[in-house]
Amino acid sequence: MFQRYVFLCFLAIHQSYAVTIGPVADLVVANAQVSPDGFTKSAVLAGGTLPGPTITGQKGDAFKINVTNYLNDDTMLLGTSIHWHGLFQNHTNQMDGTAFVTQCPLAPGHSFLYNFSAGDQVGTYWYHSHYGVQYCDGLRGPLIIYDPNDPYRLLYDIDDESSVITLMDWYHVPSPQVQRQVAPDSVLINGIGRYQGGPDMPYAVIHVQPFKRYRFRLLNMACKPNYIFSIDNHNFTIIEVDGQYVKPLVVDSIQIYAAQRYSFILEANQPVDSYWVHADPNTGTNATAILRYAGSPTVDPQNRTTPNSLALNETDLHPLYPPPPTLLQEDADVKLNLVLGKNESSYNFLINGVQYTPPSIPVLLQLLSGDMAASELAPHGSLYTLPQNKVIEISWNPDNSPGRPHPFHLHGHSFAVIRSAGSTSYNYVNPVIRDTVTTGVAGDYVTIRFITDNPGPWMLHCHIDWHLYTGMAVVFAEALQEVAASQPFSNSSKQLCPIFDSLPQQNFPLPPPN
Repeated sequence: MFQRYVFLCFLAIHQSYAVTIGPVADLVVANAQVSPDGFTKSAVLAGGTLPGPTITGQKGDAFKINVTNYLNDDTMLLGTSIHWHGLFQNHTNQMDGTAFVTQCPLAPGHSFLYNFSAGDQVGTYWYHSHYGVQYCDGLRGPLIIYDPNDPYRLLYDIDDESSVITLMDWYHVPSPQVQRQVAPDSVLINGIGRYQGGPDMPYAVIHVQPFKRYRFRLLNMACKPNYIFSIDNHNFTIIEVDGQYVKPLVVDSIQIYAAQRYSFILEANQPVDSYWVHADPNTGTNATAILRYAGSPTVDPQNRTTPNSLALNETDLHPLYPPPPTLLQEDADVKLNLVLGKNESSYNFLINGVQYTPPSIPVLLQLLSGDMAASELAPHGSLYTLPQNKVIEISWNPDNSPGRPHPFHLHGHSFAVIRSAGSTSYNYVNPVIRDTVTTGVAGDYVTIRFITDNPGPWMLHCHIDWHLYTGMAVVFAEALQEVAASQPFSNSSKQLCPIFDSLPQQNFPLPPPN
């Protein structure tokens, strides 16, 4: 069985078309040798592909993804977990896939069924390992929930696996060996890239038909960089942000931070030809792919690059449907100020003076035990209890934290961005709703709001995975008294920790300061 899987894996990573599965599927996590930029290395793959297969469903579908762990390369983590980024997991907190918050990692040789409903959520999401920095070794892929009642359906002709665009960083050493301040070796666009001094790998090609309208779904699945994304001679009409419909906004470039997603409509109305697709990272070297019209010769595009004049500004994004009025009331019920900083000796990250360290017992299990006071819950200093059905306002002070800008993601919720990076004004009328926001640079004071309507422990963390790994996270224990009543804890979830705890521990020390 395992040899047959390895053979299928070899075939899959050499095929040029997108692999699509779901909403009910088996997903094998295993090591394989890959060379997406011409450099061969061992990776962690979901379903045998890089990126992993696109998981799809329709609004209201039940997702049942049976994950089997075949990992055996001990230069990387051998356990695993999978987080379904952007999905709220109402009443299924145990399916959130966050190691040591909602579960213990899945041990090699074992399977776990992630069984959840996305409710009314639709749009562009993704999945990735949420254990250490494992997703930087490859375990990441798109997750798309189609909406049969899409309000913008008449504005485009094509929306399928061919119109999904993924951006991610790639490193030539196993993730536990990546040092601080190291730039990625390459950028992968739809799983293909080039590195400096490496072979001339074929460019990723995005095919379009003349005069057709495409809903492209752009995902930043990187561990570190943000990218400025553009396509020569083409504008984009943004219609969705992180799973939320927005009023149409025309731009010619999108700065997309780690873990963010955008849907935009592109009209293939330019002369039949090939055009450069650009993904320029804030660290590392620029990357290109090709947008190729049917009927154009299979040659590299001419260099038509011109300065972008309609760059996306987050404050110009507004929700198509207004949020609940209580969310934008004059004052919030609870206000939290998160000061980002660093330990001056270790250079690990701090939030309000505390470095996040994963607890030995997942937070969810601590809550379900019923015999721990809120003050006793671990991780101490990084866990905040929040009352139920209240408006929570979070603000960030990033002035003393290196590695800015930090994109923060909140599990279990979307939120209103009351104040965006680069802005000094507050929007209590029509702020964009999303689940991942950049907290900007020194002098910014990004502010968000959400409602505590989803009992359970939910992580809030920087989605530069190296920053999360070195302490930039907190956990919100939401509606403590309601957690046990909100969901039955499954037998398969109960078995994860005893199995994992019986394994020899892997020790990957945090990278030294430099």
